[in-house]
Amino acid sequence: MMNDTYPSLPELSADTEAITDLTLTVFRVHGALLQWGDKLVEPLGLTSARWQMLGAIALAGKTLTAPQIAEVMGVTRQGAQKQLNLLLELGLVESYANPSHRRSPLYALTPRGEQLYKKAGALWVSKAAEFAAGMTLAQFQTATTTLGAMLNHLTQPSPSEDLP
Repeated sequence: MMNDTYPSLPELSADTEAITDLTLTVFRVHGALLQWGDKLVEPLGLTSARWQMLGAIALAGKTLTAPQIAEVMGVTRQGAQKQLNLLLELGLVESYANPSHRRSPLYALTPRGEQLYKKAGALWVSKAAEFAAGMTLAQFQTATTTLGAMLNHLTQPSPSEDLP
C-alpha cells in the first residue's frame, strides 16, 4: 500500500509518520522564525543570525569560544565563526586571547553590542505577546517539552551514529 502523505517513502508506522510530520514542521517553523526575526531586528542593522550570536554571548554571562557559541545555539562552528567575524567588523563583539586554547579566542560583547542586544530584546518583548496570540500557555509548554526531548535524543550518542 502506498503512503499518501509521503508517496516517495515506504509504508510508515504511525510513530514514524508522526516524527516525520514534527520534523518537517520544525524545519518550516525554523525558516519562518528566521524570516520573522530578520524583519524584527532589521531596523537595528542586525539579522537573526547576528542577533543569535549576540544572545549566546549575552545569556552566557561570560566570554565564549566560537565552538561554545555554536554548541549553545545549535549551529556549526563555521557558521558561528562567520557571524562572529562580521560582529567583530561591526564593533559589536571583541575577541580576547584564550589561555586554554591559543587558536580559539574568547568573545565578549562590546558596550555597543550590549546596547544593541538590549534594543533587540526590547523589540522582542514588544512583539512577543502579539507573536504568541492564538496559542495557550499549555501549548507552548507542551511544544517546549516535546522539542526538548527531541533535541536531547538527537544530541545523545547512539549506536546507530556510525550510519551515513
